[in-house]
Amino acid sequence: MVKIGSFDLSEGAAVVAVISDYPVEQAREALLQGADMLEIRLDLLGIKDKKSALAMIEDVKAAVNLLCIATNRLPIDGGKWEGAEEKRIQLLLDILPVVDAVDVELAAAPDLREKLISTAHGLGKTVIVSHHDFNGTPPIEKIRNMLEMAWQSGGDIAKFAAKANSPADTMNLLRVTHEATRPVCMIAMGDLGKHTRVIAPFYGSVLTYGSIGEAVAPGQLSIAELKRVMKVLL
Repeated sequence: MVKIGSFDLSEGAAVVAVISDYPVEQAREALLQGADMLEIRLDLLGIKDKKSALAMIEDVKAAVNLLCIATNRLPIDGGKWEGAEEKRIQLLLDILPVVDAVDVELAAAPDLREKLISTAHGLGKTVIVSHHDFNGTPPIEKIRNMLEMAWQSGGDIAKFAAKANSPADTMNLLRVTHEATRPVCMIAMGDLGKHTRVIAPFYGSVLTYGSIGEAVAPGQLSIAELKRVMKVLL
């Protein structure tokens, strides 16, 4: 069983709204559209210091009662962080006490990643260890290996997102999702994989991400679209 805050992911996938601009306004809209929790993208918000980050999260929490995942994404994983790796991870460490989960990349500096994960677990926070491939979907065995690496590094949830270049890519990803023995978040990016954002939770993916406003990843749907289609399928 894995939870983010009070949300038990073993009882169903959480719909996560990506907060990328105007955080309070987007958080309010996310609540209206039915999001279960927020992903606070510090890199997209351009926040680089502890004081600003804490003030922003305080404002968001005053506006909406939604769980928060903190993310400060590496450029190689589709992020816009500019600066030293030590400062990137330190900012996540600084805000751990006021969020419910943290997402750190498998590509992060191992020693810094280990420090962040151990600190998060010490505070009772859920850890997502993620990998993104914007070029294509690797073979099934490599996907499984990446997931295993994410779990072995301390991830409570292994997140894997890769661009789908063929229908077979999406089928392979869904197969790995269905066969996973520990919690995963699986996404096929791009137009060919768009439907996996709705379908993957039915195969075992515990999180699916939607946008408020402009999509921040290829093929990403809005929260309203996700909720509407998932409701039809349920």
